[in-house]
Amino acid sequence: RSILIHSTYTTDTKSREENKKTIESLYRLSVDIKKIRRLKEWVLLQDAAYVKEIADILQEMGADETTVANILERCPEAILHTPAEINSQRALWQLVCQNEKQLIKLIERFPESFFTTEYHENQKANILFFQKLGLKNNIITRFLTSAPNIFYNPVEKNKNMIETLQKNYLSLGGSDANMKIWILKLLSQNPFVLLNTPTAIQENLEFLQKNYFTDHEVLQLLSKLKGFIFQLTPTTMQKSMLFSKNVFKCSDEELKHLVLKCPALLYYSVPVLEERLEGLLKEGISVAQIRETPMVLELTTQIVQYRIKKLSASGYDIKSGTLESLNGTKKDFEVNYGKIQSKKERPIFNPVAPINIED
Repeated sequence: RSILIHSTYTTDTKSREENKKTIESLYRLSVDIKKIRRLKEWVLLQDAAYVKEIADILQEMGADETTVANILERCPEAILHTPAEINSQRALWQLVCQNEKQLIKLIERFPESFFTTEYHENQKANILFFQKLGLKNNIITRFLTSAPNIFYNPVEKNKNMIETLQKNYLSLGGSDANMKIWILKLLSQNPFVLLNTPTAIQENLEFLQKNYFTDHEVLQLLSKLKGFIFQLTPTTMQKSMLFSKNVFKCSDEELKHLVLKCPALLYYSVPVLEERLEGLLKEGISVAQIRETPMVLELTTQIVQYRIKKLSASGYDIKSGTLESLNGTKKDFEVNYGKIQSKKERPIFNPVAPINIED
């Protein structure tokens, strides 16, 4: 986005010296001008800038001097927007923010998302569309900051993608009653699905069906992979599946069950799977163990090494035991580790049992 704004403001090459008025205004606000020179000096070369006006708007919303300086250091191109543009953006984000206190916090954390005003009409139309669809304002707010690109699409493109997803959900055996919940959950987990094309979605689903996944199993994969399957291609999925088939020496049917058990086998590229597999083998874990618990491939090599080290220190031999204890989130692992610890520390006799005199 900075490149886009940069190109907009440097087409006029008359201004080759820093704008002294801009420098002075930023200095008065305690902004680190050296930082701007280092990262986005082109902003300081522009003839027109609205430093005081933008700072006033931010302060009006509740930002203190430090916050204003922080925002302008991180996103100096903010000062190249007119006050009218920023006030329009402010009104737009207020459609989904609880209050201006929340809004200013978001601007401080994600200034570039807020100060991208080129797609204002598209942003507005998409916010209203998502609200009508049933997405909660806190989810839409998260989209605005973490996936702003989806708001730059014309609203018709996003509507078309939603309709494509709904149509495929029903064709795979999903029910009308659950469709809305499924769509909202999918979007909240992975809004980037809207950046795909209907053709790409169709090709990926057809690939799975050609590889003997039933409609019900395809729906399972869509849910497990949180829609990330649409960011893959049939070629990458084919390569990953072939790699797994060769490593685990299994039939097509067995491979299908492994993928359903661990969709990472479909999602991760061959180099990623290769690296993780090698990391496990170096720790003395066998291919047979990995095949039994393929979900361990969802973990990075560093996480696996850390967990194995921690378990070994407690006397747990991962080579002869199950890999289940390695699996899961950080919280899951800590719970499993706690159980292993307590089992180790438990006394081997009952301290309150009566003593046998003969012993």
